[in-house]
Amino acid sequence: MRRLIYGMNLTLDGYIAAAGDDIGWSGPPGPELFQFWLDLEKACGLALYGRKLWETMSSYWPTGDQQPGATPAEIEFARTWRDTPKVVFSSTLDKVDWNSRLVTGDAVAEISRLKAEDGDPMHIGGATLAGAAMRAGLVDEYVVVTHPVLIGGGTPFFAALDDWVNLTLLETRTFPGGVVMARYESKRPDEA
Repeated sequence: MRRLIYGMNLTLDGYIAAAGDDIGWSGPPGPELFQFWLDLEKACGLALYGRKLWETMSSYWPTGDQQPGATPAEIEFARTWRDTPKVVFSSTLDKVDWNSRLVTGDAVAEISRLKAEDGDPMHIGGATLAGAAMRAGLVDEYVVVTHPVLIGGGTPFFAALDDWVNLTLLETRTFPGGVVMARYESKRPDEA
């Protein structure tokens, strides 16, 4: 059975984007944080994206290695991103490219099916898609990368849940600029 990892950058008050989907609060990641995200991308065998995050990622990373001044890590991330199989969940997109397939139906059913397969871990991105997976109890691990900024509202990292979830701390790490990463394993109340 595959593990499902949900990880994103978020503000100290728990948002992945400010109003209007503004992610400018995070600024460009420093080299250590970027390497952390690259290592996570390389460790996963399948990426699951909601429409908004897909549009953000696919607007840059297909040619990110060809951008002027691209660092070796950015070049490697772009190549890894292109090579990693991706599933995009959307009811409004007509097609996707870059080693991706589109799912327009029941996201929870498809994620459940993918989890039942053998293979490397999967990572999920996009608050709406991840929220559906969280409510269904499908997320095995949370990677919370908290930036020292408060924005007061926007798109929350954590979805409203029907039941509580126990988390076990696996690892913490501090990056320059006061950015803190914490990895947690998820356990549903019936698994506690």
